[in-house]
Amino acid sequence: MTTRILWLLAIILTCSSSMSGATRNMPEAPGNAALMLPVGYVAPDFTFNDFNGKPLKLSSLRGKYVVLDFWASWCGWCIKGFPEMKRYYAKYKDRLEILGMNCGDTEARWKQAVANNNLPWLNVIVPRESRVPVEYGVKGLPTKVIINPEGRVLVTTVGENPRFYEILDALLVEK
Repeated sequence: MTTRILWLLAIILTCSSSMSGATRNMPEAPGNAALMLPVGYVAPDFTFNDFNGKPLKLSSLRGKYVVLDFWASWCGWCIKGFPEMKRYYAKYKDRLEILGMNCGDTEARWKQAVANNNLPWLNVIVPRESRVPVEYGVKGLPTKVIINPEGRVLVTTVGENPRFYEILDALLVEK
C-alpha cells in the first residue's frame, strides 16, 4: 500500500508541472498568480446551471470521485481529450462523476459543443463573471481537478497527458 501511495504522489507531482494547455479569455487571479489548490484542500463549492438549465451544486456529487474538467469549444486540446475521457467515464462511472466546466463560450456554443461531442457526463456553463476558475487556479485549458468522495482536492492537471489517466486508474481500480 505504501508503494502505491508513493507512486501516486510521484505521478501527481509530475502531472502538475509538465502539461501544455491553452489560454484565452481566462479570468486572472489577483496579482496575476493562479495557485493550484493544495492536496487535501476542501474543494470550493459552487452552483451552476446544467445542460437543462437546472442548478447543480458540486457538493451534491459527494460520495464519488469527481473530475472537474475546465474546457471550452475553441480549445483544441480539450476536444482532443474527450474520447479518452469518455472511455474512462464508461470504465468507472459507478465510482466517478465527471463535471464538464465550460469556460468562455456562449450558452449556444457550449450546448452545440456538448451535443457535437456526445458528452455523456454532467456539464455546466461557468458564467464569465464567476470567480470559480480563479479559485481552482485555472490558467489554461483543459484543467482537470480530481476531488475525492469526501470533497477534498487530490490533484490538478493542466493540459492533456496520459498520466492523468494513470492517476484515475490508481485511484479507481478495484482492489
